[in-house]
Amino acid sequence: MAFADPRPIAAKNGGVLASRLFLLRHAKAGWAAPGMRDFDRPLDASGIADAEAMGVAMRARGYVPDLTLCSNATRARETLEGIAGNADTGRVLFSDALYSEDATGYLSIIQGHGAAGSLLVIGHNPMMEDLAMAVSGSGDDNARATLNSGFPTSGVAVIRFEGSLADAAPGRGYLENFLTPADL
Repeated sequence: MAFADPRPIAAKNGGVLASRLFLLRHAKAGWAAPGMRDFDRPLDASGIADAEAMGVAMRARGYVPDLTLCSNATRARETLEGIAGNADTGRVLFSDALYSEDATGYLSIIQGHGAAGSLLVIGHNPMMEDLAMAVSGSGDDNARATLNSGFPTSGVAVIRFEGSLADAAPGRGYLENFLTPADL
């Protein structure tokens, strides 16, 4: 069952009945130039185009986050620019932790921002793939099959949780969709 409206569904007491998590792996980056840190690698031309196309696809599907958490790495920031040029990203917070944490750390960061009814996280692999696989206890068969093939650059997993993202945990999410640049 998919919700037509990606915003949180509020209960009469003001609580959230369902929330959405968008996990977006940064777009394709070029190789590091001599002396360049991995953290500073920019997107290549195909990465820029893919980020922009994913922004268009997110807008067309109504995937609008209340809050975006973005790695401070150059390639993640540039991915956000491509998305934001074509879709609403809500309020944006940048974090070095999204560059260095593992999937468990990502989940803690998400839980810490659980008041958002919908949250976009722009980060890195293998954390994105590990987290998407861990929290998606069930889901759309096609989306699960695509995710099982790997988490490509500019891929976005759309995961619904019953209740608040503060309570997101392994196996408790429903993978609604998994979009890749090849799908667009």
